[in-house]
Amino acid sequence: MLAAAPARAEPLVADLSRHLVEITAGFVGADVLLYGAIEGDGDVVVVLRGPKTVEVVRQKVRLGGIWVNGPSVRFREVPAFYLVASSRPAAELKLDPLVTGQYEIGLESLKIEAAGERDPRRIAEFRAALVRLKQENGLYSSDWGRVGFLGTRLFSTHILFPANVPTGSYTVSVFLVRNGEIVGAQTTPLVVSKAGVGAEVYDFAHDLPALYGIIAVLVALAAGWLANAAFRKV
Repeated sequence: MLAAAPARAEPLVADLSRHLVEITAGFVGADVLLYGAIEGDGDVVVVLRGPKTVEVVRQKVRLGGIWVNGPSVRFREVPAFYLVASSRPAAELKLDPLVTGQYEIGLESLKIEAAGERDPRRIAEFRAALVRLKQENGLYSSDWGRVGFLGTRLFSTHILFPANVPTGSYTVSVFLVRNGEIVGAQTTPLVVSKAGVGAEVYDFAHDLPALYGIIAVLVALAAGWLANAAFRKV
């Protein structure tokens, strides 16, 4: 009789303190804890992306003393939110550029496609502008976050979402790095969605924009009429 082979331990396991971030009235941001354990030694890298969007970057030009929209480049598959964290500075991980490009580790490795544009210099210029705007809005982290270890196996990091975090589906990828190579990986989903009355208004505005616009105008007119009536009585 053949004996069953012993179960092989996973080199990396990770999870989130919650997989749903709800945006309600008065939402000022959220803190999600990522935690896990590794088998053996190594470093941990965390990459958060999502959701993918289309972005148009326009260059402002001065025309007759007025700033107007000039040339533009349209980018596809742009992560609306992006951050990276690791247990060691990026340079010390010694990851091959081919590896960072494959897994989109670091802003310079993001696979952002320019639609209908062939000039490499122009693409690079507008791509840099896109990343800069995302950073200014707090949607892209300019520095790598810190993954901390408790002992040699347990690790954790805090993922901070700003108040303007986009809604949609996110992916949280965790990598185990050993001697400059990725030896383990795990991807966990996370959803950011609106909740409560704000969510209902948001859905109504997007599903029936024309009707929503008419109602908004009527409400504004009614508010103006009531204010005018109140001042007349005074």
